[in-house]
Amino acid sequence: MKLLILLVVVVGVVALAQLARVYELSAKLRKRREEDISHADNRLNASLFIVFMLAFYAATIYLYAAYGDYLPTSASEHGVGVDALMSVNIWIITAVFFLVNTLLFVFTAKYYYKKDRKAKFFPHDNRLEMIWTVIPSIVLAGIIIFGLRTWNDMTGEASDDAILIELYSKQFDWTARYAGANEEFGVSNFNLITSNNPLGIVTNEGINESLAELDAKIEELETTVNYERGVLVNKKKDFEKQLKHLHEHHAGHGHADEHAEEGHDEHHGHEGLTEEQLKSEIAKIEEMLKSDKVSVLSDVALEAKQDKLYRLKRHKQRVLDIENFDFSDEQSLSAWEAGKDDKIVKGEFHLPIGKEVEFVFRSRDVIHSAYMPHFRTQMNCVPGVPTRFKMTPTITTDSMRTIMDDPEFNYVLLCNKVCGSAHFNMQMKVIVESQEDYDNWLNEQKTFFVEEVKEEEVPAAPAAEGEPTASIN
Repeated sequence: MKLLILLVVVVGVVALAQLARVYELSAKLRKRREEDISHADNRLNASLFIVFMLAFYAATIYLYAAYGDYLPTSASEHGVGVDALMSVNIWIITAVFFLVNTLLFVFTAKYYYKKDRKAKFFPHDNRLEMIWTVIPSIVLAGIIIFGLRTWNDMTGEASDDAILIELYSKQFDWTARYAGANEEFGVSNFNLITSNNPLGIVTNEGINESLAELDAKIEELETTVNYERGVLVNKKKDFEKQLKHLHEHHAGHGHADEHAEEGHDEHHGHEGLTEEQLKSEIAKIEEMLKSDKVSVLSDVALEAKQDKLYRLKRHKQRVLDIENFDFSDEQSLSAWEAGKDDKIVKGEFHLPIGKEVEFVFRSRDVIHSAYMPHFRTQMNCVPGVPTRFKMTPTITTDSMRTIMDDPEFNYVLLCNKVCGSAHFNMQMKVIVESQEDYDNWLNEQKTFFVEEVKEEEVPAAPAAEGEPTASIN
């Protein structure tokens, strides 16, 4: 079947080529230039423009009727304003579309080329310039004012009793955080991010866990680097060279006995090591070379591990240098305490119907975009720059399932920026329910905590304010 279609297409192309050739030959026989167009051809093309315009408008109206209601049902208070703004824009765009295209097609059909008619040279007209400058300016100003008012309604100050929720993005998932009983988020710091503390919430336990994890990685890398065979062999050769130089120095001067009598029996190499110390270091390296910890690395691999070790030590220093973060309000809790009762959830988060919610958006790695289509909510998540948005849900998940006639429906949080290879998988379910159900669900969520580690296994937490903090020289 495919071969038959291909043959038909090929034959059609050949036939068209032959017809074009016949037309060229007939034009030559009639001694007519190819660029000469007859009055009948011009009139036909003018009529076809009108036919094409009507067909174009018919297709446009059909698409409007079939797919015009492209937005899902709005489920937030501000969504009504957003939909109104979009509707106004669509109607203006539609009116301009029909007006401009009608003028283009009609003028093209009416003023087609005639031998007995000459085009008028019309370089400038102040009235036309005024019309197509002032009218679009007024319309655009109205759209901008309408848009700014709608935007300000969505991003203005939230009410005092609004629920505070943080949506934290990273490749390729979302994490939601709810403020605890103190109604304040704990301060977060990316240096404290661990497997048990994915948001880097600042607590004493978090400091200890981060340091313990870093120390374990540093120890492992130091062992690999220090027990690298090439490094050990080079160190041994260097020490042997120093020892040999020391012996030659003593033999050349011949003062070994004299120095011994004067109490100068300890002779030093170029790096300040005595003969006994050099022998001890060589013996130590020989023992290390016999160890099962010895590794063999290429120069590139060794350099990469040394660089990683350097970066881990810098990371540890930054953790040690973290000072107390205190909120400006003197009545509020210390940041070290504020984060302990925060609640962190994955997979889905819940919202109470009719209650204002203030979202804070953060990103760990690249720019993401928090997009909840049914709530008409979208905001970029920028690394290092928290952004915010407020909204009030108006339809529960169960009610929307009835409206959509879809028992499996769920609101969803998506990423609307192409953030990497698994961008398509970056989504989180959103449940809107009654206040009672929301309270019950929230009470079931565990508060943030970091498993305490034995004191002797980890360094102490940063010193209290006024005391010196630890440092690495």
